[in-house]
Amino acid sequence: MKIEHNSVVRFHYRLRDESGVEMEHSHDGEPNIYMHGHRGITPGLEEALTDKEVGDVFSVTLLPEKGFGLREEGREQRVPIKHLLGKVKPKAGMVVSVQTEAGPRQAVVIKVGKFNVDLDTNHPLAGKTVTFDVEIVDVREATSEEIEHGHPHGDGGCQQ
Repeated sequence: MKIEHNSVVRFHYRLRDESGVEMEHSHDGEPNIYMHGHRGITPGLEEALTDKEVGDVFSVTLLPEKGFGLREEGREQRVPIKHLLGKVKPKAGMVVSVQTEAGPRQAVVIKVGKFNVDLDTNHPLAGKTVTFDVEIVDVREATSEEIEHGHPHGDGGCQQ
């Protein structure tokens, strides 16, 4: 089955920066899962996955516009430390997750105060060219419930 709109896709990946340094991968856990055509992954990666099949292995290099976006000036925000997810002791330069009205988001710590942190809310990879090495593990048609919700479900119901 080829990957097309409303396909549920499971894939392993390695993410490398412009100099080839691996930044993250999924190979020591479960494959990434998303529903094709619903903006669940970066636009360029989704385009590259179109028409691929189980067993396909490929690499795709994405410019910022198709990857994690361009850096935007003025995206600094002061946030109470209690809004950071996990028990972290924030330090300048650290990538943290912060709870927002739209759900958890990653940000980079600029400055730490006693009760607040100043964050750069651009995605940590915004403005960077990245390469994904991908292996397609599974492709199936989405159920009508998944299509209605706009995301894949696991064995026990909603997964995301």
